[in-house]
Amino acid sequence: MKLSLGTKSVLFVMLILFLDQVLKIWIKTHFVVGQELHFLGKYGMIHFIENNGMAFGMEMGGKPGKLILSIFRLLAIGAIGWYLSELVKKKANTGLILAVSAIMAGAIGNIIDSAFYGMIFSQSTYEQVAVLFPQGGGYAPFLHGKVVDMFYFPVISTHWPAWSPYRAGESLVFFRPVFNLSDSAITCGVISILIFQKRMFKDSVNTLGEPETE
Repeated sequence: MKLSLGTKSVLFVMLILFLDQVLKIWIKTHFVVGQELHFLGKYGMIHFIENNGMAFGMEMGGKPGKLILSIFRLLAIGAIGWYLSELVKKKANTGLILAVSAIMAGAIGNIIDSAFYGMIFSQSTYEQVAVLFPQGGGYAPFLHGKVVDMFYFPVISTHWPAWSPYRAGESLVFFRPVFNLSDSAITCGVISILIFQKRMFKDSVNTLGEPETE
């Protein structure tokens, strides 16, 4: 049975969300903050941290910044959802629909952490693993939870040369940010659109019956 574009989009979003949340819940209930599990030697590992802010561990200041970011994410998800529904209605390029679906899934995945993890988990610390549905409630109110990050790939770990005009002699790590599956979905979706935009949007225009442009 051939699946419709809308069905493919929904299934893709659900798959990403399922994998993202299963991994985050496993990390949250089995790791203390800072705990590591190496799978590519020193070049790739699970490294559990939490952040209050945006993708790849970036932050916005304090509780007001956290609330503003969470509200912005909800608005962004609404806008992306509307755009995705329009693409599906117009039978746009399948790759474009799946790329936007990945971006939407990533945005939803991280807002789930922000919205609900503070309510359903106890606090993760450097000594204690979090408990799911603890007695007495969670560690933060609605929209004030922390985002779980775990993937860390310090492929290059060295120091800035002594002659460098910028941070001479200081530590240099690439890739330094710790991220999660939702961050990866957003990044992959955006990169695929940037790389294949000509084909994606050309096919979409042709599907609508509008004339091709060179």
